[in-house]
Amino acid sequence: MNNFIFENKTKVYFGRGGVKEYLGCLLKKYGPTVMLAYGGGSVKRNGVHDEIMGILNAQGKTVVEFSGIMPNPTYAKVQEGARLARENNVDLILAVGGGSVSDCCKIVSAQALLDEDIWEMEMTKHTFPSRFIPLGVIVTVFGTGSEMNAGAVITHEEKRLKSGVFGAQADFAFLDPDYSLSVPFPQVISGAFDTLSHAMETYFGKPDENNLSDDINEAVMRSVIRNIRVLMRDHDQYEARSELAWASAMAENGVLKIGKITDFQCHQIEHQLGAYTNCNHGRGLAVIHPVLYRHLYQAGAARFARFAQNVWGIAPKGCEEATALAGVEALAAFIREIGLPTTLTELGIPGDTDLRAVADSTNLTAGCCRKLTHEEIYQILLECQ
Repeated sequence: MNNFIFENKTKVYFGRGGVKEYLGCLLKKYGPTVMLAYGGGSVKRNGVHDEIMGILNAQGKTVVEFSGIMPNPTYAKVQEGARLARENNVDLILAVGGGSVSDCCKIVSAQALLDEDIWEMEMTKHTFPSRFIPLGVIVTVFGTGSEMNAGAVITHEEKRLKSGVFGAQADFAFLDPDYSLSVPFPQVISGAFDTLSHAMETYFGKPDENNLSDDINEAVMRSVIRNIRVLMRDHDQYEARSELAWASAMAENGVLKIGKITDFQCHQIEHQLGAYTNCNHGRGLAVIHPVLYRHLYQAGAARFARFAQNVWGIAPKGCEEATALAGVEALAAFIREIGLPTTLTELGIPGDTDLRAVADSTNLTAGCCRKLTHEEIYQILLECQ
């Protein structure tokens, strides 16, 4: 295992009724003005907005609403939120929704206190913000694990880039599985697959010898697979939703990454596909993962064989490579089983999408078991069609 420093500052309130029980008390620690941030309005239809507004009003808070945060949040939306936060001297940002809302608010939290453009600061100068408006998160869509880290994925539409940007990490996060009941079921499954993808992208990083992080990771992957299958049979099963909610946080709170250089090549490809098409993230990952892994399994045969045996329960085949490939095909079969798309056509990607531009603008990651070229990524995208 590599050397590491580990800290996670986010205090998590997990389970049914946590917002009603604890949010009011937490709000006493912050100033009078709260920015309530959310997406397309589902929080108003499902009653979550009314519940939170009641608590904010009971605490005498001035509420500034920042709505309309889209999936694949744009840099323009970040700047809109930052202006709103500055103009109203916001003391706390309360992000209510899924990973897109919390990602957007992480960068709003930083940009609002900066005199310079945070994208250029991080991407060109390679310097990072140190001052933030405090952030709290109430999760309604599970999968990204965004609530327990400082990373955000933002789409810069002018630059045609969808990239990781670092901002605030939440002081506190509420994870109430009941809040996910009002989310369309396909999005629940898409989010859960994103969790599985996060775990795989860490597991197939380096080093690939036995370590505690990977042992924990295998348990997380098995849990995600098992509980997705439970939800496919019973969409409203609370225990399965609660397990998937915590798995989502575990996959991205740093625990699985301890001592690892992560892969995340699949995410990098999907991010750029999303920059060009605005496709759904989890569904895009489902299309790309098996194709990518068919290109990679021979270079990481031992690790893919372990994945086959310890995650999918596959008995060893005649040789290590055969076992490794069986694990990849088990993943592909699972994607079909749970109704996620397996091709770009099924995903709804237009046939005239410039896949060459997508490939050429994809970041190449250090943790991949075999470093790809932009040409090979282009071939992978063609195979995904």
